[in-house]
Amino acid sequence: MPIENVTSFQPQGLQRAAQGVPCFGPPDQESRGASRAARILIIEDDYFVALELEHQLTEAGYDVIGVAATAEKALSIADAHKPELAIVDIRLAGLRDGIEAAEQLLREHGIRSIFSTAHSDPLTRKRGEVARPLGWLEKPYLPDALLQLVKIALKA
Repeated sequence: MPIENVTSFQPQGLQRAAQGVPCFGPPDQESRGASRAARILIIEDDYFVALELEHQLTEAGYDVIGVAATAEKALSIADAHKPELAIVDIRLAGLRDGIEAAEQLLREHGIRSIFSTAHSDPLTRKRGEVARPLGWLEKPYLPDALLQLVKIALKA
C-alpha cells in the first residue's frame, strides 16, 4: 500500500469512536440500508496491514467488530461480539499464533477463518488444517482477492 494511502483515510473504528459510538459495536444501520452487515474480526499484528484490512472491509459494507494483535485479544473480542468470520494472520504478537487462535475460535464458537499470511508453506498449511480455514490469502494480495474470498466464505 503506498504510504500516501496510509494517511488518507481514518479507520472506521476511529471514525465511530470520534462520533461517540463504541469502536467494537455495530455500525449505524441507516448508512447500510435495512440488511445487517456480516460481522468480521481481524486478527493481525501489523498495524498498517490491519488498518488497510479494516478499511477494505468497511468500504465493502462489512461490520469489522474489532482488530486484535494477539490470540488472547481476538478470543476476548469474539466472546463479546460473536463475529461470523475471522481474517487471521499466522504470525501474531504474543505467545500463541493465528492457527491456535483460529482453531479455538472454531472449537469454542463455531467461527470459521480465512488465513491472510506470508507464511503458507506446506508445513504451515498442514498445521492450519485443524482450524478448517475457508481459504488462504498469500501476502501481498489485492483487495479484490480479499473481498471475493470473504464473500465466498460467508456463503459457506
